[in-house]
Amino acid sequence: MYAMQYEIDLPAGYDIRHRVATRGHRTDAFPGLGLKAYLVRANQYAPFYLWTDTAGMSRFLWGGGGFDGIVQDFGRPPVQHWTGAGCLAGPARATEPEFATRRIVEGPDRIEHEIGELARLSRNPGVHTTALAVDPKRWELVRFTLWTTTPDEDTDVRYRVLHLSRPNIDHLN
Repeated sequence: MYAMQYEIDLPAGYDIRHRVATRGHRTDAFPGLGLKAYLVRANQYAPFYLWTDTAGMSRFLWGGGGFDGIVQDFGRPPVQHWTGAGCLAGPARATEPEFATRRIVEGPDRIEHEIGELARLSRNPGVHTTALAVDPKRWELVRFTLWTTTPDEDTDVRYRVLHLSRPNIDHLN
């Protein structure tokens, strides 16, 4: 599993909800994609991806698979990416998520602790999916969680989910 996210500060008045409503379905069956959460906060678009393989991620980023539309409309944003450490379904997996959280923790000594926290969090009744990934360059861990209820987690960033594509969600681990 591989995690990926980019953030785009939107121009004033830009209707990101319309863009997602008219284009979001394009990743609903994308090969190699576990899930894509179309996320917004304030005036920022920040989709989060969990990939089952790097071939799908590569095809999306530079193989004409969709990122070219972002580049055309907003320029080429830096793309953060992490190697997956775990992904767990929550009790609310059958319900559409409304919120997402991202928590970043530094330090390779925290990996085992964070894997335990991932398991604990996955039992929360409002959790749809939760994942943990590692950036081994900076030894940074990112925990990403989709929620069907208002998040009750101490977190760095909170988002609203506009759409969730999940073509291969059951192949994430």
